[in-house]
Amino acid sequence: MAGLRVVIAEDAAVLRDGLVRLLEDRGHDVIAAVGDGDALLTAVADHHPDVAVVDVRMPPTHTDEGLRAALVIRRRQPEVGVLVFSQYVETRYAAELLAESSAGVGYLLKDRVADVSEFIDALTRVAAGGTALDPEVVTQLLGASRRAGTLGASLSPRESEVLALMAEGRSNAAIADLLVVGRGAVEKHVANIFLKLGLEMAEGDNRRVLAVLRYLES
Repeated sequence: MAGLRVVIAEDAAVLRDGLVRLLEDRGHDVIAAVGDGDALLTAVADHHPDVAVVDVRMPPTHTDEGLRAALVIRRRQPEVGVLVFSQYVETRYAAELLAESSAGVGYLLKDRVADVSEFIDALTRVAAGGTALDPEVVTQLLGASRRAGTLGASLSPRESEVLALMAEGRSNAAIADLLVVGRGAVEKHVANIFLKLGLEMAEGDNRRVLAVLRYLES
């Protein structure tokens, strides 16, 4: 894939500069690197990047300014991928971001940036219109949904495991490798998940994201 055009929003200068260097060293073009939500919205509106990397907590209150800005981007410029990252798992923020749109969204813990290949892979998936959810975020989101005990109760343990990997943005081939099973077995589990969640046949991979959203909303 050709180099991406990226906007970064992170108020910690050291981390912001590190992200710029990391991405530029791998052939991507960081067209703006800013430190607050208002500057992020301006940069995205002016430059129309492929993807924005956004810290959840930014000035002035360091609560959810980044998330709020990310939601505005999704409404105003849905063609721009948004990869949000946070120091801690904040399931309410993750669920809100997912509910806003079913494509081009990612939510990672900051620690995940240390795994450069995983971070770049997530960024590339989001820029291409896919999803990229941190495994720990997925675990907590699905755990909360299971405790609610509605639709998720109909899924087998293996189907829940497959759904969690789907939520991370993994392909059937990647899921098969991770679970050490054949691709046919994964395809059968995915088909059962769609059936149990009442999702009809649809074009493309959007049904995978809808399955995750349906489960979380249950």
